[in-house]
Amino acid sequence: MKILLFGATGMIGQRIATELANRGHQVTAVSRKGPVKGDVHDAATLAKDYDAVVSAIAPPRDGTEPEPPFLDANRALIEGVRAAGVRRLIIVGGAGSLQIAPGQDLVDTPDFPELYKKESKAQRSALGLYREVEDLDWTYISPAAEIAPGERTGVYRIGGDTLLADREGRSFISAEDYAVAVADELENGAHPRKRITVAY
Repeated sequence: MKILLFGATGMIGQRIATELANRGHQVTAVSRKGPVKGDVHDAATLAKDYDAVVSAIAPPRDGTEPEPPFLDANRALIEGVRAAGVRRLIIVGGAGSLQIAPGQDLVDTPDFPELYKKESKAQRSALGLYREVEDLDWTYISPAAEIAPGERTGVYRIGGDTLLADREGRSFISAEDYAVAVADELENGAHPRKRITVAY
């Protein structure tokens, strides 16, 4: 497949690019400073003639309120992908919107780190945007509560809106195996217009 990847220089974006390239897909990595310069606001132009778009962008971490610019970026991405005629869209999401009990999201729990709260709420609002989109085959993929560079095992579990944890109660996935899950979803298209989560 020909895949356009936004946010390709981030920790997760780099690993998605590597995983897709290793599977033989043609990946165009877009970043503000890379060979293909641009961002999601350029999606209408950049995404033409591609089979799928992956967005690994994150809410801004410059001290400003992250939600308004992040929602603006995701709206621009949705409109741009539509204008380019691409139906398949994968979004690297956040874990904060996953439920730990009926009606209770992880981000709203007392122990959720204050440092990541605004960013997680911005991600949750972005998920709300995608849930209103019915004309694109989007999939929003939330990682486990913890994601970090590690080993590529190719093994992971898939869930829906509920946080996945292991027998010890830890919710974790390596960035490498998260990238495997993204590539698998792109190839198989098993969860169109759904949010899924992946963890060990």
